Amino acid sequence: MIRKRDEGVETGAPEGGRQMMEGSSAEVTIVGQGAKLEGKIVSAGSLRIDGQITGTIDADGDVALTSGSTVEADISAASVSVAGRFKGDITVKGKAEIARGGRVDGNITSKSLVIQEGATFNGTSRMDAAAPGPGAGQPAAKTGE
Repeated sequence: MIRKRDEGVETGAPEGGRQMMEGSSAEVTIVGQGAKLEGKIVSAGSLRIDGQITGTIDADGDVALTSGSTVEADISAASVSVAGRFKGDITVKGKAEIARGGRVDGNITSKSLVIQEGATFNGTSRMDAAAPGPGAGQPAAKTGE
């Protein structure tokens, strides 16, 4: 089930998710529990995932994976909170957070990273003060010596 709410949306993710969408637009797209999506997902606002996704996720706002979610994708967003199971790469402009009970198998590029006690992270983290862009994570080219 996919739902879209415009105003008065509860921004916190249920069952152990974190409230990360408070500063973003009021528009949140919800991939409901029991939904299974494959392919490229593009969201102009924020996205809350309670179901299963395989593919890529590109959101202008925040992405929250609740405790019941299972996602195998590459995510590009303003910020990400993972309380469920995630496999892939995460690239965010702001904060990446792995909540208690959340699991990330993959790489994270972010301005800041929070890993709560009881969370699992298997991968590499690249923290950059500047917003990551295309080619982030690539070493700088050497000039002649």
